[in-house]
Amino acid sequence: MKLNLKSLENRKEWEDALFELPRFDVPSMKEETRARPVWVHMGAGNIFRAFMANVWQQILNERYAQAASDADNGGPRPGWPLAGIVAADGYDYEIARRMYEPHDNLGVLVTLKADGGIEKTVIASIAESYALDRGDREAWGRMCGIFRNPSLQMVSFTITEKGYSLKDATGKVRGDVEADFAAGPGGAESYVGKIAALLHERYMAGGHPVAMVSMDNCSHNGDKLFGAVEPFAKAWADRGLAEPGFYKYITDPGAVSFPWSMIDKITPRPDDSVKQMLAGCGFEDAEGILTSKNTYVATFVNAEEPQYLVIEDAFPGGRPPLEEGGVIFTDRETVNKVERMKVCTCLNPLHTAMATFGCLLGYSLISEEMKNPRIHRMLEQIGYREGLPVVTDPGILSPRAFIDEVINVRLTNPFMPDTPQRIVEDTSHKVAIRFGETIKAYMADSKLDAGSLKGIPFAIAGWCRYLMGVDDGGDEMGLSPDPMLGVLCPRMAGITLGEKDTAKIHGALRPILSDVGIFGVDLYEAGLGSRVEEYFAMMCAGPGAVEETLCRVWPA
Repeated sequence: MKLNLKSLENRKEWEDALFELPRFDVPSMKEETRARPVWVHMGAGNIFRAFMANVWQQILNERYAQAASDADNGGPRPGWPLAGIVAADGYDYEIARRMYEPHDNLGVLVTLKADGGIEKTVIASIAESYALDRGDREAWGRMCGIFRNPSLQMVSFTITEKGYSLKDATGKVRGDVEADFAAGPGGAESYVGKIAALLHERYMAGGHPVAMVSMDNCSHNGDKLFGAVEPFAKAWADRGLAEPGFYKYITDPGAVSFPWSMIDKITPRPDDSVKQMLAGCGFEDAEGILTSKNTYVATFVNAEEPQYLVIEDAFPGGRPPLEEGGVIFTDRETVNKVERMKVCTCLNPLHTAMATFGCLLGYSLISEEMKNPRIHRMLEQIGYREGLPVVTDPGILSPRAFIDEVINVRLTNPFMPDTPQRIVEDTSHKVAIRFGETIKAYMADSKLDAGSLKGIPFAIAGWCRYLMGVDDGGDEMGLSPDPMLGVLCPRMAGITLGEKDTAKIHGALRPILSDVGIFGVDLYEAGLGSRVEEYFAMMCAGPGAVEETLCRVWPA
């Protein structure tokens, strides 16, 4: 079975292999998209295909079935055809050219359930895909045409938080961004610069409304997207490269909105075991590719079953009916509460805490690490006992039920090929939110004592021990990518296993633990610095000390 539309015509072969196929008329969907595009997605990676594209496919299936039923009963055909999604990528052009286009924009979603069940779904909801490349005149022209079309309602994004940054590591505006400021909308080449240029096309075509919806996993993501686009509009207007009205258009939420959202679905890199399973079913296109920009992409994605997407309902030109697929639309305050619940309490702190210990103890699967009863108890402490007292219940999701699912279903799923080494990436940019916000909440509440925290300082000590680059057996350990390793690791260089000099440990840790830029708070002022140092000293007492410390602090 090859992944293309021609092969799907042999439905029996696919269905005999237990693949769920699209149940809507794909040509009609593509035709509607060509004429009246509604939804563009930027950043066509794994979570997009595993979540958004699958949700839209379910909606297409239901709308098509309902329309067919109405037609059979002699009635009208409301709600069909619906347009598909137009996928684009402005960073790695090879994703569209080498993976989407050769396979007719199809993909395979493999859902790995906690009970061992597997669902294989051929995703066909992506109607078109493009590299956001000015050098490709046909692709760029089509994207400009889509943005000029009044039918467009939403442009969504999963380009990672780093994708919105216009500055380099020193804090200066990047050279390519400065060049775009000078070039204007007709010559912008950076990723966000091209997005701003496409919005300029829409403005010049009549200033039609549109929602720019970041679905990236970062706090107040809509503000980050606006903060990336707005400087281009301002620079171009100030320099006479765009009309003053363009800046007003971008900054008018009644014309261009930047809603906040919260997204949650664990979608690891396509795994070899899943690839082998697909090949064993007769699927011939499971082999992935590594692009020249070091992006690994495959025809399939593997993901867990639970998923959440909550979006601020701010769509000036209307929106696709995503609520029919379980997406929750609400107000900004509720989105903020849900996002804080997940990122500061119920999932992300637990992920970060266990990831560092997983690396130190040599685990290669999250589910295997969750079999360690001490790790389990640490996560319960951080989530239930330390996080829940300061979380604000958003009303639409229960914080306690969310943690229950995370600890008892999601992290323990033995069929999810997720790794501590993936989760620990970029921890220095995460701990301010994942731990710092809870610490600050304790400091601000007269009824709570930040000094009583136990799990969070233990997790921070584990991260500091991880920065030594030595595992619990005393062997050198490779560290996952993190932009601050070049600063943090040298500070730990003087500490070796067996270190007993508490003054030396304090000297190494104090610059880290007191850094408000890392934790959002000075841990010594919070009354936690000495506790972190104490736990750290226990963990670096010698080989095996991390496991011994876990046993001592979190006895089974």
